[in-house]
Parts: sequence; structure tokens; C-alpha cells
Amino acid sequence: MKDHVCLGAVMGSYGVRGDARVKSFCADPSAIGDYGSLTDDQGRTYKVTVLRPVKGGYAVRLSGVPHKEAADALKGQRLWAPRSALPSLPDDEYYHSDLIGLEVVDTGGAVLGRVHAVLDHGAGDLLEVRGPGTPPMLVPFTLAAVPTVDLTVRRVVIDPPPGLRPGEGEEDAPR
Repeated sequence: MKDHVCLGAVMGSYGVRGDARVKSFCADPSAIGDYGSLTDDQGRTYKVTVLRPVKGGYAVRLSGVPHKEAADALKGQRLWAPRSALPSLPDDEYYHSDLIGLEVVDTGGAVLGRVHAVLDHGAGDLLEVRGPGTPPMLVPFTLAAVPTVDLTVRRVVIDPPPGLRPGEGEEDAPR
């Protein structure tokens, strides 16, 4: 879904009336129902009505989901909004989906790999960089570690902190 952005994922049913538990990836998690109809991985479209916060996400009503079994069957489905429904971002903010797949180079121009994922474990975003023949590298997505993001040329320049550069610390590795 090239022209869509993932806003959340169905975690299973909530209650017995067909409501679903959804994990929201929105900056304001409760806003997942504010972007119009959302489409799942199978191309089915739902109007999302947020009911209440619940442990691990939100209880929502998905149009066309009549009962608990139907909501359970959607577990694992991601929910996508058309990019056109999302607000424009300031120059220094990015949708995660725009970063995935970008080429990663160091400040000297050496290619290190590509952004494989953007992870958020609560203390700030991390870029997972994977390159051929090197183990994955997690780079803090901060201005100091990632001084340049150029979506036009699809490239990220990183200046990884000491210890994260490929090949560093190998002399300390167990043999």
C-alpha cells in the first residue's frame, strides 16, 4: 500500500458484541478514528469508532464486524489510511513508512545498508539498519546521530555514536 500509512493493528476482539481491541500508532493514539475509513491488509474497508481506552490500546467498533468471532478473525490485520487523509508534517518530522527502505550512508559517504524498521520502545525512535554482511545496527533517531534525512534522494546520513560503527568493538568480541 504505497500511498497509505499504517495507523494501527487489530489485537483481537473486545467483549462479545464485535468490538475490537486496536493498538494505535498515531501520535495521538486516540485519534485513530479521525482519518476516515481505514483499510486492512486484505483490502477491506472499515469506519472506525473509538469507544474507550483499554489495556494495550483502544476498544473500537469497526463497521461491518457483527460479532466477537468476526473481530477475532481480524487479529493481526494492520489498519491503513490514505496518505492524503494525514496532515502534512514539519520539515523535521517523518512518517515511519517514509523512512523504511532509505539508503543509509555514514558522514563520509560509505554505504552502510538500508533502514529496515523504525522501532519505538518508549525512550525515542531507533532506526534498524541492515547491510550486506554486517549485523543489524540500531541507531538513535536523533539529530546528533542522524543529521540528514533526504526523502527526495531516498537517503539517510548517520553519524553513529562510538561503539555503533560497523567493525568497532570487534577486538573485544568473544572468540
